Amino acid sequence: MLDTNRFALKEWAVVLAALAEGRQTLLLRKGGLIEKAPRFTIEHSEFFIYPTYLHQQRKGIIPEWTKEPERILASPPPDDQVVLSHYAVVHDAFRIAELDRIQRLAGHHGLSDEEVQKRFFYGKTPGLHLILLRVFRLPEPVRLPTRPYYAGCRSWVDLGQELPTAGARPVLDDDAFNEELRRLATLGSLSAPSQ
Repeated sequence: MLDTNRFALKEWAVVLAALAEGRQTLLLRKGGLIEKAPRFTIEHSEFFIYPTYLHQQRKGIIPEWTKEPERILASPPPDDQVVLSHYAVVHDAFRIAELDRIQRLAGHHGLSDEEVQKRFFYGKTPGLHLILLRVFRLPEPVRLPTRPYYAGCRSWVDLGQELPTAGARPVLDDDAFNEELRRLATLGSLSAPSQ
């Protein structure tokens, strides 16, 4: 893990809550993986997770999580602050072009089937990127004033300063994380990337 980092990935606050509690270890994102593209790309292998509160819809998450947005939105940070509480290291990432392989991951993430399909078929080329994360809890949340360049529908944010990661502890210990990787592997969705 890097000692400091200045980059953050924006993600729904409801997804961050699941990552923070160890209920989820993966993200499903649309777009290119390595190449620069007009859609999402993995620009950094480590990053802070920047919680977003817009675009979270009940129909976008599984029925078991429908109360999550209300709980999270009941105490959002002030509009002039961003609160960073977690850090992530990419364990693995690849593109999946078969919808059935993505659908086998149900129960390992909080997106509804409707949301998965919407993301999968969005744009000219069907498919999603599966990003497996090792998530770490910071010893204390970092509060930063929001900046105009943080705004907008962008995935990556340059925070404008290096922030320390010292003292960050994994949400799942090694045994629990490896067990989740084994469970995911049995689903057949973590095999060689699709072309």
